[in-house]
Amino acid sequence: MKPARIAPSILAADFSRLGEEIARIENDVDWLHIDVMDGHFVPNISLGIPVISSIRPHSKLLFDCHLMTTNPDSYFPELAEAGADLVTVHIEVFPDPRPVAELAREHGLGFGLVANPITPAASVEPFLELVDVVVVMSVEPGFGGQSFMPEVLPKLETIRKAVDSQGLDADIQIDGGITPSTIGLAREAGADVFVAGSAIFRAPDPVGAVRALRNEL
Repeated sequence: MKPARIAPSILAADFSRLGEEIARIENDVDWLHIDVMDGHFVPNISLGIPVISSIRPHSKLLFDCHLMTTNPDSYFPELAEAGADLVTVHIEVFPDPRPVAELAREHGLGFGLVANPITPAASVEPFLELVDVVVVMSVEPGFGGQSFMPEVLPKLETIRKAVDSQGLDADIQIDGGITPSTIGLAREAGADVFVAGSAIFRAPDPVGAVRALRNEL
């Protein structure tokens, strides 16, 4: 497997001082995970293109934009202009993601597919050659602070085997409930990239929290 990378989710950060929150962990993490929600695909509204654009000049991290929206492809041009590096869309929205993957590439964006906890590995396996990353949700999408769902681990293992057996370079990301007590399980099942929100930004010492996650890895 590839080296493990940690991607803090700014959904759990203090939005009143978002720049400071990001700067504090910038040198200790690998990606920045940005949850974009529309209140339709998930029952929550988070942030959008103006926020992404405003924080882009203040971070050199890869901006991993998880689009929990019913029409994410319509925002690809604006996301690219705002500074997104990678967009991930839900297979539940695009059962055939080939056109949307092509559109993302046209705008210079990396592309990934997300599968909800109930969605089987078979839904994304036919499209692994299209993606830079496959995201396995280990909580229900829409809200931070949820507990890790260990029942998704067999799906994670299945996707890991499929990626490896095809000799693909895709990353496998796990998103939801990642803490020092769960990150090792996800790594053993095959994850490369670990999204952690509350475990980092709501810890008394966010940098120490990142180091605790790395120690478990």
